Amino acid sequence: MTYTVYLSGEIHTDWREQIAQGAKAAGLNIRFTSPVTDHDASDAAGDHLGPTSEGFWRDHKSSKINAIRTRTLIEQADLVVVRFGEKYKQWNAAFDAGFCAALGKPYVTLHAEDIIHPLKEVDASAQAWATTPEQIVEILRYTLNA
Repeated sequence: MTYTVYLSGEIHTDWREQIAQGAKAAGLNIRFTSPVTDHDASDAAGDHLGPTSEGFWRDHKSSKINAIRTRTLIEQADLVVVRFGEKYKQWNAAFDAGFCAALGKPYVTLHAEDIIHPLKEVDASAQAWATTPEQIVEILRYTLNA
């Protein structure tokens, strides 16, 4: 069986690659998907729909185009990993976690201990909370091979 895992959240570090490499090294049959991780491309997703007079409308159009990909890939995933980084607030990641909760889609959060409090509701609905990509790989290994 091929397991599909959607990797949501922070785009400024290599955590996705660490998980993919760890899963490959463990011999896990996993297909990883993710949002667009090129920040400029994501921000410009709706630019082809015409110019806007304010930044709000550019973001509004692009977020709707990005949502087509995000919603589809989350719905198709067997599991979602939601990463909250340290440098930026990933409101989109919190939204993805809420979408998973609403769908009954299993998800795991990945974040440092110092943001447990602001993520308490997000973590409360998650199947697990991890602090390292290696812990995510171990969850995947167990889920597929136990």
